[in-house]
Amino acid sequence: MQIARTIPELRKCLGGQRRAAFVPTMGNLHDGHLSLVEKARTLGDLSVASIFVNRLQFLPHEDFDTYPRTWESDCEKLRAAGCDVLFAPDEKALYPEPQTCKVQPDPALADILEGHFRPGFFTGVCTVVMKLFACVQPQFAVFGKKDYQQLMVIRHMVRQFALPIDVVGVETHRAEDGLALSTRNGYLGKDERVEARQLSQTLRSAAQAVRDGERDFAAIEARAVVALSARGWKPDYVALRRQSDLQAPVAGDPLVVLAAARLGNTRLIDNLEID
Repeated sequence: MQIARTIPELRKCLGGQRRAAFVPTMGNLHDGHLSLVEKARTLGDLSVASIFVNRLQFLPHEDFDTYPRTWESDCEKLRAAGCDVLFAPDEKALYPEPQTCKVQPDPALADILEGHFRPGFFTGVCTVVMKLFACVQPQFAVFGKKDYQQLMVIRHMVRQFALPIDVVGVETHRAEDGLALSTRNGYLGKDERVEARQLSQTLRSAAQAVRDGERDFAAIEARAVVALSARGWKPDYVALRRQSDLQAPVAGDPLVVLAAARLGNTRLIDNLEID
């Protein structure tokens, strides 16, 4: 695996390769990230991953400074997964001057759900992803469905800017008890880790209510919030939305149920598509 720390080093590693498959990450890699790398290896002639903790997508009270940075372990995992190139710039390399030009995503998609509770988050995400796309110039970009809204926002950005990139979504990688793998799972205490599986169980219950024919979506959402709250969670939202654009459900459209809730000091998100 070649490692590039600067944009010129990256372009030298790529050697003009135009069929790269790219996996952007913030490091602290787990099996969910590695499943994205494995998917990338099936798509392009060259698999490229990046590790960059993007300050622009953290709110002032969030965990930028304490976000786990596990460089040696990450490199070992990427090598074992068969990654060809790792782009790992520092802030000076990626943002040599203040990033005053930013990508403002469509508010109809980016200011709801996560964007409502984390204002400006998707501006930070879109700005860094656009810059990484410009650096790597991939043909494919691979994202996990665990961050469902992020995947939708990135797809919309790529479509709006007519970028020649195929954005590929990969199914959420889960632990045996159903918990979606996430870097922030590492913040959970032992008892919290056991309780954390309740989030995916709550989503499954909501999805089953829809499959059983219930169409009072607000009531389904409210029950889920009450159920989580009764167990000590602090839910931000449980929402049933259209898969296509995350807007309010319309009869006959494929749906997804999404949730974000805090367990102790750890905020977890998850979702489940409803067939």
